[in-house]
Amino acid sequence: MFCVKCGKNGETFDGLCMECFLNGKQLISMPHHVDVERCANCEEFRINGHWVARPAKEAAEDAAVSAISAVDGLSVISVGVMSEERDLRNFTVKADVEGKLRGHTVRACAETIVRLKNNVCQRCSRQLGNYYEATIQIRSGTKELDDRIRDATVRYVRDRIENMSSSNRGIFLTRVEEVQGGVDMYVSSTSLGRTLAKELGDSYGAETKESSKLIGKTEEGGDMYRMTYLVRMPEYHLNDVVIFEDTAYKLAGIGKGNGKLIRLGDFRETAIRRSQMPSLRVHTPYTKITKATVVSRSGDEIQILHPSNYSTVDIKIPAGAEIGETADVAEIDGVVFFVP
Repeated sequence: MFCVKCGKNGETFDGLCMECFLNGKQLISMPHHVDVERCANCEEFRINGHWVARPAKEAAEDAAVSAISAVDGLSVISVGVMSEERDLRNFTVKADVEGKLRGHTVRACAETIVRLKNNVCQRCSRQLGNYYEATIQIRSGTKELDDRIRDATVRYVRDRIENMSSSNRGIFLTRVEEVQGGVDMYVSSTSLGRTLAKELGDSYGAETKESSKLIGKTEEGGDMYRMTYLVRMPEYHLNDVVIFEDTAYKLAGIGKGNGKLIRLGDFRETAIRRSQMPSLRVHTPYTKITKATVVSRSGDEIQILHPSNYSTVDIKIPAGAEIGETADVAEIDGVVFFVP
C-alpha cells in the first residue's frame, strides 16, 4: 500500500500514511476559556461538580484538563500541563497530551484561559445563613455544668465534625452558644446530631433524649422537623473518686454497657453495669483531687505530708507506679488514699 498524497509505501489510514494522516489534524481541543467557581468564603474551588480545596494554580490546571476534548479513536495515556498566572483571577494553561491512535503513539498540544469566578458554595451559604437541622444540648444532672466537661464536649464535637467533613461537605457546625446550665451546639443535619449525641452519651455515661419540632414543609410537601438531642451529664465523671456500696473507688472507665472502677487501697479493678452507675455517689470530683508532697518511697508505699495538717502519712501505691514530687490523694473518713 502507498500513500495517495506523498506516495510513501507502507501502512495507510484512509489512503494516507500516518504522517500525512496527522498533518493538520487537530487531535485535541480546548475551549477559548474555562470558568471555575471559587467560594469567596472558604476559598474552595468547584471542579467537575465537586467543591475541593486546592491552590489556585492547581485548580486552574485541573479545570483545564477536565475541558480537553479528543478526536474519536484517541486513547489518552498522559497529560502534562504548564500554567502561567496572568493576574489573580486568570491563568493561561497549556496541555501536552500523549496518547494512542490506531496503534501509534501520538502527541498533541492545546491551551486555554482559566478564569476564576467568585461565588459562595452551598455549605458556606448555609453556615452564613445560620442553617441547622439539629441542636445538641449539653446539660448537667446538677445545677451547673462543669467548665471542663463543657469544654471537653465542645472540643469533641468540633474535632469529630472536622474529621467527618473532610469526606462530606454537608457536615458542619453552625454555632455554639453557652446557655444557663450548659451549652447548645447547632449542627447541619439530623443524622449528625443523633450520632454525636449517642457518642457523647456512651463516652460519659450520660442520659440522652430527643425531641422534634415541626418548622414547615419540604419542597415535596412533607413535614419538616428540627431535632433537639439532650445529653444530660451524670453527677459522676471519669476519674472522679466515688463511693459504691460503701467502698471508695476511682471511676476509671465508662463504656457503652458498663464502667470500670479501681478500688482505693488495694487498686483492684471491678466492672459495674451501666444500670448500676446511677447509684454512684461522688466523693471527690476529679477537678478537686488534692496533690500531696511526697517525702519518700519504700516498695509499694510512699510517705507524704498530710494535705490538711502536714503530718507524715504512709499510704499504699500500685506496683510499678511512677511517683514524682507530688501524688494525687483523697481523704475519706479520715483516711488518706492514693488515687491512681
